[in-house]
Amino acid sequence: MFENLSDRLNGVFKKLRGHGKLTEENIQEAMREVRMALLEADVNFKVVKEFIAAVQEQAVGLEVLSSLSPGQQVVKVVHEQLIELLGGRTEGLGLGGRQPAVIMLVGLQGSGKTTTIGKLSKMLKGQGRKPYLVPADVYRPAAIEQLHVLGEQVGVPVHPSTSDQDPVAICRQAVEAARNHGCNTVLIDTAGRLHVDEELMGELIRIKAAVQPAEILFVADAMTGQDAVTVADKFNQDLALSGVILTKLEGDARGGAALSIKKVTQRPIKFVGIGEGMDALEVFHPDRMASRILGMGDVLTLIEKAEAVVDKKESARLVKKISKDAFTLDDFRDQIRQIKKMGSLEQIMGMIPGLNRMKQMQNIPKPDEKELGRVEAIINSMTAEERRNHLIINASRRQRIASGSGTSVQDVNKLIKNYGDMLKMMKKMRGKGLFGPAGGGAGGKKKRKLPKGLR
Repeated sequence: MFENLSDRLNGVFKKLRGHGKLTEENIQEAMREVRMALLEADVNFKVVKEFIAAVQEQAVGLEVLSSLSPGQQVVKVVHEQLIELLGGRTEGLGLGGRQPAVIMLVGLQGSGKTTTIGKLSKMLKGQGRKPYLVPADVYRPAAIEQLHVLGEQVGVPVHPSTSDQDPVAICRQAVEAARNHGCNTVLIDTAGRLHVDEELMGELIRIKAAVQPAEILFVADAMTGQDAVTVADKFNQDLALSGVILTKLEGDARGGAALSIKKVTQRPIKFVGIGEGMDALEVFHPDRMASRILGMGDVLTLIEKAEAVVDKKESARLVKKISKDAFTLDDFRDQIRQIKKMGSLEQIMGMIPGLNRMKQMQNIPKPDEKELGRVEAIINSMTAEERRNHLIINASRRQRIASGSGTSVQDVNKLIKNYGDMLKMMKKMRGKGLFGPAGGGAGGKKKRKLPKGLR
């Protein structure tokens, strides 16, 4: 989402780094470019004005102007102000107090409330809570059915609402039902409209009074830009929101909603949706997002994603196999599946510090998201014997594998070559002791020879 903004800001900072000494004049020139970059990213103009003033006030201080690396000091100031603009600190859910704790999700139709409830319930379930889903949108024909499908998908009970019931009565009964089921978290999917109207707000106010929610979260479609900010402000005035969930952050919108919504509503962004899968919901960290915007990467989130999908026992087994020259195409396929669970390749690459800048310098194209699927299909089309020993895959076998996987012989050749190169690299790493003793594994046994074609 922030790719264009990141490119513009990095261009400004590159110019600043080129100055041996900064003056108030060239800082002001840089801030004019930053202002334009933010406005083009659809950030609220009042927010931009305050942000630039705050950055400029710090950037023209003696500490920056007299610094040995003034350009880097300005980047540091911008980074700090971006963190503040995005909320300053990570805000969790406040689910203490009376139980079951009630979470109301509100927002316009099409913002992604129903799907987000499924994602949030899965996240809470993973944290040890017992969610109970409540379909309270009786106006959209498929809403109730959709929530039942999502509930079944994530293994969470759903209240048996019907479209002829009163939404307030549904919510009141659902809280009692959740208590009887032993559930400690009620998530209510409220109705939306294409625009804010008095009837909708009146219904939401009555639901709030009936169930006294611990959290009222506004679900905003990040693709709608400043419209999302305006609507969030209206909902906040009537309902006193506790936070915001931004959806579709993986899209190609300009990012203005994410950068404006906290400042305008004075309510924190608590979660962001980054895809369609039930795992594609993240806790929002202002500092990490600021680092991503400035092209600094986000190593902490990358590590958390890896830890969430990597089985420690499986990792230990894999290291042992590598140390014994036993890394097969089956293992290669397992690693691909784990990478796919972490999210899109572009998202993963965006979390690696400096990679965005390198992509710009070398004009590297965006990663082909379908490539991992092709590789997996090719490996699946091989026999067990071929996956154990790729050297037996001759021309006729390659033709058969290509036909079976719906790919070309060239694709099969490319995979086998890349796999062979990987084995050679692992051999070099073993030689440096990176996977246990060079003699072949933890026991230091005699190293098994590689097949002739890989020596």
